[in-house]
Amino acid sequence: MQKIAIYGKGGIGKSTMTANLSAAFATLGKRVIQIGCDPKADSTINLLGGQPLQSVMGYMRSYDREPDRLEDIARTGFGGVLCIETGGPTPGLGCAGRGIIATFNLLDDLNLFETFRPDIVLYDVLGDVVCGGFAAPIREGYAEDVLIVTSGEKMSLYAANNIASAVENFADRGYAKVRGILFNRRNVPDEQKKVDAFAQAHGLPILADIPRSDAINRCEERGMTVIEADPDLPISQKFLRLAVSLAAEQEIG
Repeated sequence: MQKIAIYGKGGIGKSTMTANLSAAFATLGKRVIQIGCDPKADSTINLLGGQPLQSVMGYMRSYDREPDRLEDIARTGFGGVLCIETGGPTPGLGCAGRGIIATFNLLDDLNLFETFRPDIVLYDVLGDVVCGGFAAPIREGYAEDVLIVTSGEKMSLYAANNIASAVENFADRGYAKVRGILFNRRNVPDEQKKVDAFAQAHGLPILADIPRSDAINRCEERGMTVIEADPDLPISQKFLRLAVSLAAEQEIG
């Protein structure tokens, strides 16, 4: 089982990257779980035909109890991807990171991995603050590898640097390691140079270079990934090649 946490600044496109990568893995015949670890609970919406999924924390608020079954908090999306959202507390009340911890504990109790037996688990994690529950995939053994989504924008690179530094601080404890960067272009000045400099400073490869794409926007308006809409599109092929590469590295490792 390959467990990957995808981190990035809010709004940088990490959910788009994660959902398309999940769809790409599924297209390759892999059993995939995608777990959205963001209070917005919208990570999986484009795997579910544009329909939002009730989050774990939302379920607990609605029913004042923990769910008894995976079916209460999970739904199968495109390609058989099992979709789960942690959600967060009522706005202004409580810590969003604690929702991730509570969800992970619950999923352990419900034997998620033993029941579904996935090949790939993708965690879509907000990376603006790498502390508390948001650091759980890195330090609690849930993820083995970290992918950092960034553009050449200043605040995106700032968040990416914080994420890389956080993972490096855990390096001697056998926790997750940064495998590389997903370069999600925003077409800002000197973008290639800035992202290359960040990658070189941390000794990281750029695993995928994703251009700005009208196809992604059109597909998301229809509630789907580009992989579902047309796997032969050039942008779809980029995600498929990334999935092939990541799966191959896991098999070699």
